[in-house]
Amino acid sequence: MTKRETKEALFDGFAQVAKALSNGRRAEIIDVLTNGERSVDALAAEVQQSVANTSQHLQILKHAGLVTTRRDGTFIYYRLASLEVVGFWRALQGIARESRADIERLVHEYLGEDDVEELTKKELWQRLKSKDKLVVLDVRPYEEYEAGHIPGAVSIPLHELKKRIKELPRSKQIVAYCRGPLCALAPEATRYLKSKGYKVKRLADGAPDWAAAGLPLSRTDEE
Repeated sequence: MTKRETKEALFDGFAQVAKALSNGRRAEIIDVLTNGERSVDALAAEVQQSVANTSQHLQILKHAGLVTTRRDGTFIYYRLASLEVVGFWRALQGIARESRADIERLVHEYLGEDDVEELTKKELWQRLKSKDKLVVLDVRPYEEYEAGHIPGAVSIPLHELKKRIKELPRSKQIVAYCRGPLCALAPEATRYLKSKGYKVKRLADGAPDWAAAGLPLSRTDEE
């Protein structure tokens, strides 16, 4: 190929990766996979699509190099190709929120409004290292907690919070987190806890962002 042809092929390759996220359901699949691998059936249920449609989306994402697979017997599990995909996805979200007011309005509508204070990853990590008296609360589904959670975090999935709220001490600061900045689980949990008189804050990011920043995650089978 000529130098020009090579350059065009190179930039076409870049565009192919970006094009893989030109569909909202594929973007949603990436968002789900930031919190751990899933089977096709599990992903289909999560994004409320048929297994056939989900499989087609996954093949496009795999061809673009964004996801990879692992076989376990007759089951195939999909996961992100690398932590860099998390950064790519977060950067895309950030650009959309900064450049389009309608996107930001939708974010606020989806997450709900509140006045709960947020902590950054760095702030929470410093407090954990200083052994500050706080409880880190993971409100994601338990399988996501098992796949990787902030060290020392307590698992109480959001749907169990009301019946298990007494497990949380009122004397300590509660810091809740979930899947990321566009996950509605932690905002709902912190609003509920605050309404019950708990001292509560929320991590601005999620477990995938924590790992992408090089901070440690614990796995249940390693504890």
